[in-house]
Amino acid sequence: MRLKPLILALSVAFGAAMGAAPVRAEIEVNVNRADVQPLPVAVPGFTGGQVGADIAGVISGNLQRSGLFRPLDPAAFIERDLNIAVQPRFAEWKQINAQALVNGQVTVEGGRLRVDFRLWDVFSEQQLLGLQFTSSPENWRRVAHKISDAVYERLTGEKGYFDTRVVFVAESGGRTSRTKRLAIMDQDGANPSYLTDGSYIVMTPRFSSNSQEITYMALRPEGSSIYLFNLETGRRESLGDFRGMVFAPRFSADGGKVAFSVERGGNSDIFVMDLRSRQSARLTADPGIDTSASFSPDGSRIVFNSDRSGSPQLYIMGSDGSNPRRLTFGGGRYMTPVWSPTGEFIAFTKQSGGQFHIGVMRADGTDERLLTSGYLDEGPTWAPNGRVLMFSREARGAAPRLWSVDVTGRILQPVPYPTSGSDPAWSPLLN
Repeated sequence: MRLKPLILALSVAFGAAMGAAPVRAEIEVNVNRADVQPLPVAVPGFTGGQVGADIAGVISGNLQRSGLFRPLDPAAFIERDLNIAVQPRFAEWKQINAQALVNGQVTVEGGRLRVDFRLWDVFSEQQLLGLQFTSSPENWRRVAHKISDAVYERLTGEKGYFDTRVVFVAESGGRTSRTKRLAIMDQDGANPSYLTDGSYIVMTPRFSSNSQEITYMALRPEGSSIYLFNLETGRRESLGDFRGMVFAPRFSADGGKVAFSVERGGNSDIFVMDLRSRQSARLTADPGIDTSASFSPDGSRIVFNSDRSGSPQLYIMGSDGSNPRRLTFGGGRYMTPVWSPTGEFIAFTKQSGGQFHIGVMRADGTDERLLTSGYLDEGPTWAPNGRVLMFSREARGAAPRLWSVDVTGRILQPVPYPTSGSDPAWSPLLN
């Protein structure tokens, strides 16, 4: 699973390619409004053959799935065969109501792929961005994701999340003989591959927030183990042997620790291990079931799930286990909390009213909002910009599938992965 190198040559930026002074976009995309109207954007096929058309298709798909952009039908385009060295004929793009235009050129020389692209504000008739990316030809999808991120950031003011991967549990077989394999794919469902062979059950894969490393639980007839797996090197190692069942691992914000739960005699508590010293410490010690620990981005606090009050609720404590306090009082059962990368929100699974929901609340427990409702919606994971959540959804009698929803709850859609999957975890942006 080693990533192939990708050289991002920022050769031209913010209008410099045409000798124009940098300008401020008249385009404004307010990502915080639940009633936002998607911005009409034109993404014609890049010149340079089929790979140029494919790159434009990936960019268009990324922008559309964000819910903030509405790619226009290429059949409506009046100007064809754009040249990146020449300004577009803006009147013809205004005529079809395109507010932004992305065009580019693909060349392959000496076995290297080079992609130049421009982002234009159609109504102000100004270039907003121009970049050049160089890589190996087989990396064309990553180049398309990088361009998507650049366009997204320039038009929204927030970091993109398209050049990322998702690790998850790929499920197959009948309900009583289900095979669960560790799998990974691009965030848009492309390039799926398996990381385990299905000879044992895998659960709760989690990405480190600062590297291409994952941790997960492996369940075999003889017991459970927690593993670390480096996607760059392919190295896999056990976290160690523990008395009792170990489960629900998750990295600390700096990647230097892993929190996990240990069940002994019907009681579960949260432990944390320093990955450098391999020393572990127990953080909770009460008769309730404590699990699903998630660190705050600054590493100072942990949110977790506990039934110490009689039903599963969310609690917060210091990262050393100090000063635990209850966070949720809204009724229902709260599970699988996960802190957002920005630190502003905590996402969770909630069971209430005979339904399961994916929700978010502020880190102090206020402003709770339920974003989804279904027969079984569970296990949220954050995109690295804190704007979108992925989760698993299971209809009655059906296999689980991967879905996504944005923090406003407006953009709810299936992830384009064709078969059954559960328990997703989003990677940080790739390097």
